[in-house]
Amino acid sequence: MNVRPAPAAGFESGLPVHIAIIMDGNRRWARAHGKPAIYGHRRGAETVRRTVEACARLGVRYLTLYAFSSENWRRPRQEVGELMNLLRYYLRREIDSLDRNGIRVRVIGERTGLAEDIVELIAHAERRTAGNRRMDLVVALNYGGRREILLAVRRLAARAARGELCPETIEERDVAAALFTADIPDPDLLIRTSGEQRISNFLLWQLAYTELVFVPVTWPEFEECHLFEAIAEFGRRERRYGASAG
Repeated sequence: MNVRPAPAAGFESGLPVHIAIIMDGNRRWARAHGKPAIYGHRRGAETVRRTVEACARLGVRYLTLYAFSSENWRRPRQEVGELMNLLRYYLRREIDSLDRNGIRVRVIGERTGLAEDIVELIAHAERRTAGNRRMDLVVALNYGGRREILLAVRRLAARAARGELCPETIEERDVAAALFTADIPDPDLLIRTSGEQRISNFLLWQLAYTELVFVPVTWPEFEECHLFEAIAEFGRRERRYGASAG
């Protein structure tokens, strides 16, 4: 990765601070090309690299990628194993470049159930890049939105049981502070590839007022032009956060 600083030309008035992406369609792309699923995931990893570079170049402050959901464990064992190997490869190969380009790596989701070496690679990547401020690359791994909210509720209930918190005074900010994304702003823009129009248990709390853009190409086919068009569409929308128009 070689990220060159550049102005966000054409997006000055509408550049999202935080973009979240559901990277859908790797397996569909592979099937369409007569290949096993892993070929789609490998091609998708190349798209990740291009997208991270483009977002950093534009000046996006946070980029969250839905890499592996808690439901993905139900996929065939061989495919899951290949995905984990691809994750290992990415964490080992890209960390030098990410660090050199000022990108902080953060992983949200449950680390229980992940292989010990993957947990160690994640911890190393987070420690090494902790001081970087150009862009936060947030990777949702073994993540589920309902599970995240459930765990937040349990944390708040435990605090209440210890007398640290009065249930009647719990506010939205308390719930937000108990989530994996406690110190990360909610996404301004969600992009989902492959033409599917659903959020698939992703950032259920955080997407309350996010603008959604659905792109008809699969993730391996996603290019800078699709990213720029999604950002341009975001800039054309009026965000009212529940207020009436006009």
